[in-house]
Amino acid sequence: MKFDELKEFLDLKANHYQSQDFISADPIQIPHRFTKKEDVEIAAFLTATIAWGRRPMIMKNARKMLDIMDNSPHDFILNAKQKELQKSLDFCHRTFQGVDFNTFLYALKNIYLNHNGLE
Repeated sequence: MKFDELKEFLDLKANHYQSQDFISADPIQIPHRFTKKEDVEIAAFLTATIAWGRRPMIMKNARKMLDIMDNSPHDFILNAKQKELQKSLDFCHRTFQGVDFNTFLYALKNIYLNHNGLE
C-alpha cells in the first residue's frame, strides 16, 4: 500500500471513530464525559479494564464505577475514606469483581500521589 493510500485509509477510519455517532454508542463515551485530564485518564483506564463483552454492558458498568466514585474520579481516588472505598467491593463486571476494583482504586491513589499520575 502506498503512503497516500494508507493516509487516506487511516483518515477515513479516524473520522469514523472520532464521530459523535460512533462515540455515543461506544464505551469511549465514558471518558468523554470529563474535561479534567486526571478524570479523563482514570475513567478511560477503568473503562478499558472492563472492556470485554457487549458494549452496552461495558458502558452500564463503567457508569456504575463512576457513580461509586461520585462522578469525580480523581477527587475520589485522592480523598475517599475507608467507608467510601468499601462501596467498590459491591461492584462486579463479569470476572472483574469488587475486590479487583477496590485494589485498582488503591493502586491509582498510589500512582497519583507518588508518580504524578498515569501519564
